[in-house]
Amino acid sequence: MKKITAKKMNSSHQQGFSLIEILVVLIIIGVIVAGVGANFLGKADKARVDQAKIDFSTLEKALSLYKLDNFRFPTSEQGLEALLDKPTIDPIPSQWQAGGYIDRLPVDPWGTPYVYVTPGENAAFDLYSLGADGREGGTEFDADIYNRKR
Repeated sequence: MKKITAKKMNSSHQQGFSLIEILVVLIIIGVIVAGVGANFLGKADKARVDQAKIDFSTLEKALSLYKLDNFRFPTSEQGLEALLDKPTIDPIPSQWQAGGYIDRLPVDPWGTPYVYVTPGENAAFDLYSLGADGREGGTEFDADIYNRKR
């Protein structure tokens, strides 16, 4: 007769993880994902603000070229569209560059057109984004983002 040893008896039972072990692993994974996710969310918001600042730089350069040719910036009524198409509202620029001063008008990272006002509060013009909420004012990432410090 064959002897059945304890080792052989254990091998006949199914091996696997207990429910508690699986729950511990899932909790650890959840904590890691939460920490990494929170880190990425803050980075995405900061990246949007940085993109707005890059757009300001592009628009400021195009506005400077416009002024070099026409001796003045577009009026608030003419708006940033004057960088794409020759304005039909007075004062009509006499030296407007054929083809415009910019390929396309960027919209802010939240999909809203940038606001252009001339004269500006502390400069010849102000450019700003209405922020994440698309309304004037706000706090944190809903706050307006200006091309110059206010």
